[in-house]
Formats: sequence, C-alpha cells, structure tokens
Amino acid sequence: MKKIWQLGLTAFLAVFLLAACGTAATPDKPKVDGTPEAEVVKADFPLTLTDSVGNEITLETAPATIVSMVPSNTEILFELGLGDAIVGVNDYDDYPAEALEKEKIGGQDFNVEKIVSMNPEIVFAHESGLGTGKEGLQQIRDAGIPVFVVKNAASFEETYTTIETIGQATGKTVEAEKIITDMKAKVEEVLAKIATVDNKKTVFVETSPEPNIYTPGKNTFMDQMLEMIGAENIAADQEDWFMIAPEEIINRNPDVIIVLYDIETAVADVYARPGFDTITAIKEKAVVQVKENITSRTGPRLAEGLEEIAKAIYPEAFGE
Repeated sequence: MKKIWQLGLTAFLAVFLLAACGTAATPDKPKVDGTPEAEVVKADFPLTLTDSVGNEITLETAPATIVSMVPSNTEILFELGLGDAIVGVNDYDDYPAEALEKEKIGGQDFNVEKIVSMNPEIVFAHESGLGTGKEGLQQIRDAGIPVFVVKNAASFEETYTTIETIGQATGKTVEAEKIITDMKAKVEEVLAKIATVDNKKTVFVETSPEPNIYTPGKNTFMDQMLEMIGAENIAADQEDWFMIAPEEIINRNPDVIIVLYDIETAVADVYARPGFDTITAIKEKAVVQVKENITSRTGPRLAEGLEEIAKAIYPEAFGE
C-alpha cells in the first residue's frame, strides 16, 4: 500500500472528521473501565448517521456483519472488539494478526460482487478511496447494503471523532471512549517527556526511497505530529506530500532523518548516499527507521506512532 495509504496521493500512508449525528442518539455517562464518569454518546437503535460525503444511513440494530475497506477502519473495528463481526477486509490489512485471516475484498480496485455476496449489514468505506471507488460504492448501495464513508482524518481530534463515530454505528460507544481516553493519555505522556527538551531539532521525513524520494510538507498529519513534539519539519515550506531531490535535502541539513518505509537496508542506504556525509543527521548518526503503519493509519495506534517519532528525534527525553 506504499503510495496508496502512505502518501495519500493514491489513497497508506497513514496523516482528521465526522461530526456524525444520530437522530435517535442521546448523551449518556457510563463509567469507562473504572475511570471517572465520561461523556459518551449513546448508540440508541434505530440510529441515523451522516457520513463524510453527506449520505445518511439508518441502522435498525448494531450490525452483526461488517466489511472494512481500509486498514485504519479495520484496526478501529478490531480494537472495539468486533473481530468476529468482520467478514471482509482490504488486501493490505495486516493488523492485528487476525485481520490476515479475514476474507479479502481487494485494494483500491475492490471487488464489488464479492462484497455484495458477503451480504454485510454495513460497509465502512473511506474518503481517501473515493477517487477510484465512487461507482463501486454506489453499486453496493444499489444492492441494498449501507455504506458509511469515513472521513480522511487530518488530526488527532478528527481521529478521535472517527473512532467515536464508528463506535456509535456499531453499538460500541463505551469501548470507543476507552480507546480515545487511552490515546489521549499516551499523547499527554509523550508531550510531558519532551517538554523538558530545550533544543528544537530540524527533521526530514522520508516516505519513499531513491530515486523518487517523497516527504510530507505542511497540512499533513506528519507535519502536525512534528509540530506537536516541538520539532521543525524542513519540508514545511511546501504543501502536502511532494518529491524532493537529494541535493535539496543536503542543502536543508536536517538534524534528524526519519525513514518510514519498510526496507531492511533503508537506514544504511541513506547513510551511503553521495554527498550526505555533510548532513548533521548523518554526522550524528541520527537516521532512524519508524514503522510506517503506526504513523499513517488514523486509528488506535496513532498515539504509539507519535511516541516513536518523538523517541527518534529526542531519544534523551525517553532515557535512550
């Protein structure tokens, strides 16, 4: 899924959402895993929700069978405890391990007939796939299957809203609130640790290797994450993901280089590039590989991704 989910140019890479409303939903205050009472949106069925493209879907009961069309949705659904209800997933779904055992429905070019034959009670699609998938999604709707298009979250707050909304649609609101609470606690823990760091570092994030090196600019999830932890994205003078020349990386001289693609020799390859020996990150041995999926999939592991990025840039704040 490299460029598909990661870059957002063709829908992984995974940098936020729905102010979804339920016509029959009312606020409630159940306790969440023994913690003080929290505001949780109650999922009263029948329930009507509006998705990211403005379509309303009405669910008479919590869906017992679900198809998930992108990895981030799948990770949320499993974390909500809905593994047994999932009957179909994207070809690139690899987390948790149980997702590998689920029936595959394709990637960007999903198999409409297969999805319809599964007869799910809901399909969770994603805004990032609309460029190539609108016609297929409409065919699924025409078959009488509800399709909920999840917004492409662009911030932690929108990610929390995504989790809350999927939890509401599946009758798992308390579980969703627990996930959000845990994520917020992890984020606060990370921010507290890096608050003691005085030296703000410049960072280059590489999402694909030579010959086509891509990096996230401003208005990307990764740029927001760097800003949250007090680091400076050397590519923030441009919008979205873009291709950058090696010479330009040398000129910008980052303190840290983070590689986000899963190639065994990725770090060694960066160190070996001609001319890179003048870069501070190379001199200081500050080239770090971070798992792509935990930083690009807008789901429960995103706070873990923030922590790994912070560790890569400010290891001293984590005793490393």
